[in-house]
Amino acid sequence: MVDNRIDRYPTRTAERAPQQERHDATVWGRIGNAELAAFDADGYAILERLLSPEEVAEFATEIDRLASAPELRGDDRLIVEKSSQQVRSVFDVHRLSPAVAELVGESRVVDLARQVLGSDVYIHQSRVNYLPGFGTGFYWHSDFETWHAEDGMPAPRAVSLSIALTDNYPYNGSLMLMPGSHWSFVPCQGETPADNYRESLREQEIGVPGKSDITEMAHKYGIEQFTGPAGSALLFDSNIMHASANNITPFPRSNIFLVFNSVENTLEEPFAAPARRPEYIAAREYTPV
Repeated sequence: MVDNRIDRYPTRTAERAPQQERHDATVWGRIGNAELAAFDADGYAILERLLSPEEVAEFATEIDRLASAPELRGDDRLIVEKSSQQVRSVFDVHRLSPAVAELVGESRVVDLARQVLGSDVYIHQSRVNYLPGFGTGFYWHSDFETWHAEDGMPAPRAVSLSIALTDNYPYNGSLMLMPGSHWSFVPCQGETPADNYRESLREQEIGVPGKSDITEMAHKYGIEQFTGPAGSALLFDSNIMHASANNITPFPRSNIFLVFNSVENTLEEPFAAPARRPEYIAAREYTPV
């Protein structure tokens, strides 16, 4: 079947393709939260004390319950480390946990996404991330590149909210970002294998930029790091370049990760993959939060 769509962000090419300027806005609505004032320029914002210490303790207990839940063993939504077999992520967490579902709908959370995206939003993806002591990080990438290629997300009109449930130190694999890099789309090389998500959720090899692109962007934009106490949060644009280093300390890191997509940016067929990814990774139920 011939795909006649206009792909404004071509990627997964046979040969290296040049970076291209973003075609879409970053902020689609009106920013009312002072902490989001630099979001348009930087592509991210840090929110201090989004959760209280009491809430952090409650959610930490809840995610520990999910990680050890017998009914999730063997479930595709539970992702384990390749080497240690420790739990790395639990997907679809807003459906598995009533507490997270309630948090998603709270104005202090969902209104952040509505302000940036300028519309009603729905959950594209939700998960809990666990980076254990001596755990493996994630290489540099843009989430939108994957969501566009493998899920059919038309435009980078989506944001992610990472809520820290443990202290984020500079040395325990906390997230690194390149401020302003969301204005450049970096095509990646290589054809997407069938069921690529089964490997990429543990270690991403397809859909990552080359070293020359990373080097160029790092010199152009610089690198910042999200650090702070449990309860703080990071809101970031879907196209910003980010990564996390290996955690070579005994101090684990965990977070609730919520991806909000605009209801005006719903998924199409994948632009550079043979088939859709499962619903728990890329929701096609567009009920506004």
